[in-house]
Amino acid sequence: MNNPYWSPFVNDIVPYTPGEQPKVTNLIKLNTNENAYGVSPKVLQALKDAVNDHLKLYPDPTSQQLCSELAKLHSVNTNNIFVGNGSDEVLGFAFFALLKHEKPILFPDITYSFYPVYCNLFNINYKIIPLTDDFEINLADYEKEDCAGIVITNPNAPTGLLLNPQLIKKYLIKHPQQVVIVDEAYIDFGGESVVTLINQFPNLLVVRTFSKFYGLAGLRVGYAVGNAELIEGIRRVKDSFNSYPLDRLAQIAATTAVQDIQWSINNADRIIENRDYLTKSLQNFGFKVLDSKSNFLFVSHPQIAGDELASKLREKNILIRHFSTARIKEWLRITVGNEEECNKLIQAIGSIYPIDK
Repeated sequence: MNNPYWSPFVNDIVPYTPGEQPKVTNLIKLNTNENAYGVSPKVLQALKDAVNDHLKLYPDPTSQQLCSELAKLHSVNTNNIFVGNGSDEVLGFAFFALLKHEKPILFPDITYSFYPVYCNLFNINYKIIPLTDDFEINLADYEKEDCAGIVITNPNAPTGLLLNPQLIKKYLIKHPQQVVIVDEAYIDFGGESVVTLINQFPNLLVVRTFSKFYGLAGLRVGYAVGNAELIEGIRRVKDSFNSYPLDRLAQIAATTAVQDIQWSINNADRIIENRDYLTKSLQNFGFKVLDSKSNFLFVSHPQIAGDELASKLREKNILIRHFSTARIKEWLRITVGNEEECNKLIQAIGSIYPIDK
């Protein structure tokens, strides 16, 4: 579709396709990696208390209280924190502010599919680096390329595999001239963050989200932690686009969620337990299940086509994510649900494919 009123570059944009958000009820939704256990009651109460006449006022454009809580959480200064309207916006600003150079940037062939969208939108030169045959990120492959920076998701999506933070540190030591962005959307489900390295490496930016661990996907809050000069570059882009990226309610909810972090820690522990149960149950059915450190599993079966299983589960009102990318077309990403949802998923698979276990 072309339109004579569009700016010419719009014709070449291929937008990101988010996971399906169905409009029907009574579905078990295991397709978009939302938190199985939801929001802290303290967050809900804070939101109720905040629905008042103050909504007529603009929010704090700097999200100072939230930045202070995050700085305290990560043992950094507030000028090391940038918050935005979901980690997607934070990443978008970071790509534009930090990665638009003559040399290309690098990221894996199988990873968060928004990365090439940003590059095409902002006219950023990029090159993809294939994952290994085992779907792992091998940073030695990145060292072979002359680039402006690299972007990795850790744990990676959609594989769920974790890259040892010591390998990231070694890469940072060897490549001080490159920007290294580590997208840690799922780090709180079993990984070790590299946020502790930002004071050592001025070229490191760590991006986090409130959508997964904190269960606030519906409010769109994300943030970055990095050297103050990196953060200032991102802030300049933000202030040239939208001075008020986070509304008043989102700031209050996110601040309260950090203050009540134990709620999210407890829920993450439950999700990890469910992940272990789901992994063993799927393996009993003959599935190959990657060693996920996220709130989802990446699975395939030697005798069951990925699109076929996704379709049959949908008929039973269970949604999972199937990707059409050639290399992973037989693989499925399954969000780890609560105990009841995991049991219903296994029962449904058993009814569709009564495989000897």
